[in-house]
Amino acid sequence: MSRRHTTGEPPAPGFRAAMDAVHTWAGVLFAALLFAIFLMGTLSVFDREIDRWAQPPTRQMHTGTDGPAVSLDAAVQQLQALAPPAATTWLLYPPSDRVPTLRIGWSGGGVEQRLRDLDASTGRLLPEAGAPVGTRLFFPFHYSLLWKWKDVGQWIAGAAATAMLLAVVSGVATHRRLFKDFFTFRPAKRLQRASLDLHNVTAVFGLPFHVLIALSGLIVFASLYLQPAVEWVYGGKREAFNQQALSRYTRPPARQPLATRHSIDALAAQAQAAWSAAGENGRVGVVIVRQPHDASAVVEVRRNYDGRITLATDTRYFDAASGALLHAEQLQPVARTQRFIIGLHLIQFDHWTLRWLYFVMGAAGCVMIAAGSIAWVEKRRERHARLGRRGAALVEALTAAAVCGLPIAAVSALCGSLLLPWSAADAMPPLASATRVFFAAWLACLAHALLQALVLPARRAPWREQSAVLAALALTAVGLNWWSSGDHLLRTLARGDWATACVDLGLLAVAALAARAGWRLRHASTAAAARPAAGWPRAAGEEPLR
Repeated sequence: MSRRHTTGEPPAPGFRAAMDAVHTWAGVLFAALLFAIFLMGTLSVFDREIDRWAQPPTRQMHTGTDGPAVSLDAAVQQLQALAPPAATTWLLYPPSDRVPTLRIGWSGGGVEQRLRDLDASTGRLLPEAGAPVGTRLFFPFHYSLLWKWKDVGQWIAGAAATAMLLAVVSGVATHRRLFKDFFTFRPAKRLQRASLDLHNVTAVFGLPFHVLIALSGLIVFASLYLQPAVEWVYGGKREAFNQQALSRYTRPPARQPLATRHSIDALAAQAQAAWSAAGENGRVGVVIVRQPHDASAVVEVRRNYDGRITLATDTRYFDAASGALLHAEQLQPVARTQRFIIGLHLIQFDHWTLRWLYFVMGAAGCVMIAAGSIAWVEKRRERHARLGRRGAALVEALTAAAVCGLPIAAVSALCGSLLLPWSAADAMPPLASATRVFFAAWLACLAHALLQALVLPARRAPWREQSAVLAALALTAVGLNWWSSGDHLLRTLARGDWATACVDLGLLAVAALAARAGWRLRHASTAAAARPAAGWPRAAGEEPLR
C-alpha cells in the first residue's frame, strides 16, 4: 500500500479523474436501462398486489392461511379439463395471504403458459378478466426485458448490474464530501444544481441497498453467467450439473399413459410432515406435475418461503402413480448460500416493514439515476448545442423516454388490463394484449422524445408533455378501477382490501408527482430559454459544479 493511503491522504488527482470517467460513462451508457430495471424491480416488490388490482375477480377472496377449503385433487380435475393434452407441466399454487385464490396453470410442449384462478372456498373457476401484469409482465421485464431468445435479456440485465456496481464504487471514490452530500439538497437552485444534489442525496442514502441489489442480482443468475465454466466442467451435460449442484431430479418419460394418479393432497401432507420432522415448519408453496399424462409422471412439492429469507424450497419428488418418494432436495452449501442471497434480492418472505423499505429504496434508486442523467444533460446542453453535437440531446431523449415513458407504459398496461375485452374465442389472451399495450405506449414515448430532442430541439425535451400524460393516465387508471369493478378507494379501505387500495393510492401519488415534476421542468425550461448567450450567472453563494 502506498504512503498516500497509509497516511489517510486523499487519492491522487489522476485516480480521481479515472474514477470520475468510469462513473460518468457507466451512467451515460446504462442510465436509461438501469432506470427501467430499477423501476420494474421496485414495482415487482408488490407484484402480487398489482395482479389483484389488475384482475378484479381475484380481489374479494378469503385468505388461505389455514389451507384451501377446496382440495388440490379437485384443482387437478379442473386442470384435466382446462389444460391442453400437449402441456407437459401442470402447476398448482395453494392460496396465501398475498394470493388468496387457488391458482392453477399449465405450460410446456409448445403450449403458452396460462394461469387460472379458483375460488379457494368453493372451487369455482373465476372469470378470466384482466391480466397478471405484476407477476407476468413487470417482474419478468425487470430481469430479462422480456427478451427470451438465447437469454439475451438476462445477459443485458447482468451487464447493467455490473455497470451499477462500477458506478457505485467509482462514485464513492470520486466523492470527497460523502457525508456532507447526504445533508445537502437545494431544490430552489438551478435545475442542474438541484438535480446533482438530489442525485448525491439518494445515492448516499441508498448506498448499502444499491450494492446489495446489484451484486445479488448478478448472483441470482450465476449459473447462466458462468455457463461456459459449467459446460467445461460437466462436458455439456447440463442435467448432471442440475443434479449435483442444485439437487434436482428428472427422469425420462415412459411414453406410456398414466393408469392411476395418486392423491396430490396426500403427497402434500407427506411433504409437510417431512418438513415438520426436520424442524422446518412450512406450508406447500407450489405443486408441479411433470409429464402429467405419462406413466413416469413426477410430482414436485415445494415449500413456500413466507416465513424465511432463503428461497431453498426443500423440494420433494414423488412418483405420480404410486406416491413413492423419488428424491428429497439436499442443497450443497454453495447452493444454499446462493438461495439465501436470492431471497434477499426477491424479498418474497412475509415481512411487510422490510417490503416497504425495499420499495422506498428502489424508488430512491430510480430518483438517483434520473437525477444524475438530468444533471449530466444540464451541464453539457449549451456546450453541445454550440458545438453542433447531439450527445446531450440524445441522452436527454433516452432519459425522458425512461423516466416518463416507462411509467406511462406501465400505467397503460394497467388500464389495458381493465379495459381490453377478452373471451376464450379470442386469439390474444389478456396478458398478451396488455404486453402489447405496454410496448406500444413505451415506443410512442420514445419516438416523441427523440422527435422533440433531436428533430425539434427548439421545443426542448418532452418532459412537460409526457409528465402531463403520465398524470392524466394515473388518474384515469384510478377511475377505470372504480368504473369497471365498483371498487373505489373508500370502499376498498372500508373492507380492508389493502392490496387494491394501496395500488390506487400509489397511482394518485404518481399523478401528483408527475404534475409537480412537469411544473418544475416547465419552470426550468422557461428560465433556460431566457438565459443570455454569455452564460447563466450563478446565484449568490452558489458553488460551481464539478
